[in-house]
Amino acid sequence: MEKKEIIEKFKLSENDTGSVQVQLALLTARINHLNEHLKTHQKDNHSRRGLLQMVGKRKGFLLYLKERDIEAYRKLIKELGIRDVK
Repeated sequence: MEKKEIIEKFKLSENDTGSVQVQLALLTARINHLNEHLKTHQKDNHSRRGLLQMVGKRKGFLLYLKERDIEAYRKLIKELGIRDVK
């Protein structure tokens, strides 16, 4: 249910499920969930590796969006509560 809500909030058109904004929002939700998991399971290195891969993928999407549409980028990082990428 949570995934559908995120898609509804960030979609650009009626059938949009794959735009950069939607992908970033879904990745951020997964990253936040894994972050909570790792707070209680500190030695779960397998999940930690997956988390680092997702963070890297999100950074790539953010850089892409920053190059293409700076206003959408600024709006998205404000809504998701994430830091600006360099």
